[in-house]
Amino acid sequence: MNLNELKKKAAWAALDYIHPDTVIGVGTGTTIFYFIEALSTIKHLIYGAVSSSNSSTLLLQKQGIEVFDLKNFSSLRVYVDSADEINNHMQMIKGGGAALTREKIIATMSKKFICIIDNSKSVDVLGNFPLPIEIIPMALSYVSKEIIKIGGNPRYRKNVITDNGNIIIDVHDLYITDPISMEKKINSLPGVVTVGLFASRSADVLLIGTKNGIKTIKNSK
Repeated sequence: MNLNELKKKAAWAALDYIHPDTVIGVGTGTTIFYFIEALSTIKHLIYGAVSSSNSSTLLLQKQGIEVFDLKNFSSLRVYVDSADEINNHMQMIKGGGAALTREKIIATMSKKFICIIDNSKSVDVLGNFPLPIEIIPMALSYVSKEIIKIGGNPRYRKNVITDNGNIIIDVHDLYITDPISMEKKINSLPGVVTVGLFASRSADVLLIGTKNGIKTIKNSK
């Protein structure tokens, strides 16, 4: 069974957490593309969705799911997204698709965060996947220098502009043993829009697609 099949299993399992007559927060990425396909089968039961990226918005609309502007909501009941890496504490690295800022806003505003992954994304310690940071373009040199001070190897992600008009640096060679502290430290740097560490706002439910079916982990926080 290949990874795409495992992603699809996790995506369909997330439907069990969707409540009728609600607006669903929807993330970004290949696993989420499968979730949007799954969500289209029950679109008549929900009001619509709030999207974390232009690419997800287009897919939702293609499936006939109405997309609402998040600014019209004070909270959402459920947010479904994936992760580039996730540890045993349900803390994760996100941002491979450059949508980390909008993803973090929606995740923080949602009462329940459902994370769907294939089993290759589960790790003991975060950092093997390069840590994305969205920054204001003029801060590239400064933020890169500060990242080097904490042991990271920052690399500018070429030819990528976020939906917010900013740029991305990907930090290699970080061994993140204290994700909450690292998240706060990087977010405090002037010019950083947000870092792709979802530690302070971790997942509530993790659905892992495996060859033996869905493994479900619930956060005890």
